[in-house]
Amino acid sequence: MMHMTQHYNHEKYWKMHNEVINSNSKKNILVRYFYLFRVKRSDAFNNASFGTDIDKGAYFKTPPILPHHLNGIIVSPYAKIGKNVTIFQQVTIGQAKDNKAAVIGDNVMIGAGVKIIGNIKIGNNVKIGAGCIVCEDVPDNATVVMNKPRIIIRKC
Repeated sequence: MMHMTQHYNHEKYWKMHNEVINSNSKKNILVRYFYLFRVKRSDAFNNASFGTDIDKGAYFKTPPILPHHLNGIIVSPYAKIGKNVTIFQQVTIGQAKDNKAAVIGDNVMIGAGVKIIGNIKIGNNVKIGAGCIVCEDVPDNATVVMNKPRIIIRKC
């Protein structure tokens, strides 16, 4: 079995990822195509091995902190993610029907299994607890936890 680092080097991957999506890049076009090839190869391996899809269009100010590596992380190509963002396993950052996705601020911690859906804004210094479904804006310095489950339809 191949070790993950043969296909995914965190620092190199994010350097190449940002060069590929940066339209103002000063890199030679051949270098950018090479980076695109490497990013796509790594993405294909990670998608198959870890159930991960961090789309090439997603914008990250700095590489995310991934304590559990890439396990099951899905990020919309329209997402914009700030600096120093920690993303745990099985997180989905989805998009709305109009191809708009979340804008996530700096210093955000996104717990395991969180689903962030739609064109919403997550402020700076936010903590989102495991298993939360976030579909509305979250202000700066907030902590989000899931409500107690509730029955909305009861069939007799």
